[in-house]
Amino acid sequence: MLEIRPGAERGNANHGWLQSKHTFSFGHYHDPKQTGFGPLLVINEDKVAPSQGFGTHGHRDMEIISYVLEGALEHKDSMGTGSVLHYGDVQRMSAGTGVRHSEFNGSPTEPVHFLQIWIQPNVTGIAPSYEEKHFTPESKIGQLRLIASSDGRQDSVLIHQDAAIYAGILNGGEAIAHPLAEGRTGYVHLIRGSLTVNGVQLKGGDALKMTQESAVRIENAEAAEVLVFDLPY
Repeated sequence: MLEIRPGAERGNANHGWLQSKHTFSFGHYHDPKQTGFGPLLVINEDKVAPSQGFGTHGHRDMEIISYVLEGALEHKDSMGTGSVLHYGDVQRMSAGTGVRHSEFNGSPTEPVHFLQIWIQPNVTGIAPSYEEKHFTPESKIGQLRLIASSDGRQDSVLIHQDAAIYAGILNGGEAIAHPLAEGRTGYVHLIRGSLTVNGVQLKGGDALKMTQESAVRIENAEAAEVLVFDLPY
């Protein structure tokens, strides 16, 4: 079964310094039909003005993944971690028993554009932890590159959930099939460009929920950057 989530119907928040699009219910945006997909609870597309950002705030028992698209994202947290992330960088923070952090635009002149993804963990009360890795464009061109997994395989970041996230940069005649095992679901979030997934045409910002499908089949990509989630049912 396939269900499209049109990007144009996402929740919008404009705070001046922050413009955000919410795929699922978040903050003041609530849609009872869009409260997550399995353990995938949040996909926010955020654009933050220069030298602005999210002040120090707390999280518990959540896997928080940042996927930077443009600009410089500066991170600081109560574990003593501090870094500046750029395009191709993926950050994973396991909040566990509790962590406080801030996220700011590290540039005084250019906006920062990134996706923030929340996944509900399958274990709670663990010690908080942090990890970041860089994935070159070349590693994603023409294929789906594993960027997050439950065991850190293929040099992906480790998340505490039986889930996997793949990233691809596709343009042209690629025909890619990612198999979905029995009892698994797929979720495709198209960051930009256009492509076809299992016969459904998507454009930038659109997503596709997939249940009872044997594979994610991607074709007809044009200037596309895409995330594919392999999730427990």
